Amino acid sequence: MIYGQQYATRLEAKHAVFNYIEGFYNPIRIHHSLGDISPNEYEQAIARSAA
Repeated sequence: MIYGQQYATRLEAKHAVFNYIEGFYNPIRIHHSLGDISPNEYEQAIARSAA
């Protein structure tokens, strides 16, 4: 998502990297502390069990 992009400032690049990590990568990355599922899958499982 950010590979090959040109940024006017370091701050702009920093924001782009942060948005990529928090908005795309972390929600789908498997976390061992969540039982080897992604945060999205974990939240969906919690919602299903609450319903």
